[in-house]
Amino acid sequence: MNKLYIGNLNENVTAEDLVKTFEDYKIPYSGQFLMKTGYAFVDCPDDQWAMKAIETFSGKVELHGKRIEVEHSVPKKQRTRKLQIRNIPPHLQWEVSLLLNTESETAVVNVTYGTREQARQAIQKLNGYQFENNALRVSYIPDETSDGDAQRGPDNGRRPGYGPRVNARQGSPGAGIPAKHQHADIPLRLLVPTQYVGAIIGKEGATIRNITKQTQSKIDVHRKENAGAAEKPISIHSTPEGCSSACRMILEIMHQEAKDTKTADEVPLKILAHNNFVGRLIGKEGRNLKKVEQDTDTKITISPLQDLTLYNPERTITVKGAIEACCLAEQEIMKKVREAYDNDIAAMNAPEQETVHVYIPAQAVGAIIGKKGQHIKQLSRFAGASIKIAPAETPDSKMRMVIVTGPPEAQFKAQGRIYGKLKEENFFGPKEEVKLETHIKVAAAAAGRVIGKGGKTVNELQNLTAAEVVVPREQTPDEQDQVIVKIIGHFYASQLAQRKIRDILTQVKQQQKGGMGGPPGQHPQNQSELGPHQVMPQEPRRK
Repeated sequence: MNKLYIGNLNENVTAEDLVKTFEDYKIPYSGQFLMKTGYAFVDCPDDQWAMKAIETFSGKVELHGKRIEVEHSVPKKQRTRKLQIRNIPPHLQWEVSLLLNTESETAVVNVTYGTREQARQAIQKLNGYQFENNALRVSYIPDETSDGDAQRGPDNGRRPGYGPRVNARQGSPGAGIPAKHQHADIPLRLLVPTQYVGAIIGKEGATIRNITKQTQSKIDVHRKENAGAAEKPISIHSTPEGCSSACRMILEIMHQEAKDTKTADEVPLKILAHNNFVGRLIGKEGRNLKKVEQDTDTKITISPLQDLTLYNPERTITVKGAIEACCLAEQEIMKKVREAYDNDIAAMNAPEQETVHVYIPAQAVGAIIGKKGQHIKQLSRFAGASIKIAPAETPDSKMRMVIVTGPPEAQFKAQGRIYGKLKEENFFGPKEEVKLETHIKVAAAAAGRVIGKGGKTVNELQNLTAAEVVVPREQTPDEQDQVIVKIIGHFYASQLAQRKIRDILTQVKQQQKGGMGGPPGQHPQNQSELGPHQVMPQEPRRK
């Protein structure tokens, strides 16, 4: 939809003023400006120019002393549950489980709420909200098929990204049942060679429109991301079947283009997936991935953890084989990813509170707290976690303990921000990786399960996560009969290790509840085969 609403106009603003403003910024429009008291309407040639106008003008341009607001003009009957949130600080990409479109200097995210009322409240509360010196801009996403929305049910329509909604699609047998039994409407993300992007889009966008129409998909080609990069991401929003169909068509176009231009003998399929899901795709000892390879006659590799950054939490899954084989592999891979996403959403609905102790340099405490405590308060609100700085144990302590309490998602956000702040404030060198020590407490009876027979489990943890995992021998259980597990590593290594240890503890609890457990785990002092690399002097980083 190309019609724009222009609000917050001074009563003295005329159509001529708006014409001059649009011409000054070289934003084309069609027809005339329809002027009302305090607002106006105008049409743009297409969606892209409408979005360009919103990004250029909204909250940024003044007319007669007032900053104008520009957004899509959406009739009431089309105001459903879909919102677009703009002007998000771009460095927050890694913190949001939604896909971000960074076509401009700030990020944009599309969200689908559970009800129209929730969407209406979100617009009222978020529009203009100051977040890290950015005023958020929120508007409805036009839904021209929403006239019969009430008859079709609340979830007929595609979600453009990872969002808070996981309702069953209309007509599906899962309608009304818990979220864990439903298919997540998450996008398929591809990485394609930049040289083939033109062929995928086609002359004046004809090819990609054809793909969109045939597969009932919404396809975003992120051409402006990573200027000069050899590869560009493409996001496909549709049903699983629609995503797979669009993937096949794009893969066929790339193969044909490579053949016509003689630029490559082989064009692999590259899928982007959030690191949180990749472990479950691989499976224990790589069994899941090996099965997909065997079933589809493909060769699959996954980019290493070391390639992850704070701002890019996605890993690249490269599939090599014939077109048909690659398409089958895509279906199996995305099935695993969607299952992992569904399971995570189900777990988030009843989050278990966790406490983690993060040790930071003593001189960094001021940066974490911020002026008058503003930064730590903002961080706590953002993450949904309790964050406290423990008093120094001695006047000359070089390390200070940050106590983070909250569910897994909150831990990820809070700890990620702490790592990021230390890097941002130059407490680590420009080429130095931020590595911190974190402590989690486990029941003394379960510590042996973390270590494993002869240290096998803890060794596997270290190899898998690239973090140092230590259960010190010489420690006495506290009053709650708990002991400390130490984790040292960069952010993603630490997070993965924490999750794996929590998984072990969950298994122990389940076995205890179900009476299925074997002998209780031994206390670490009783482990006779711990290698010296698993034992650390007491509190080495806090002296």
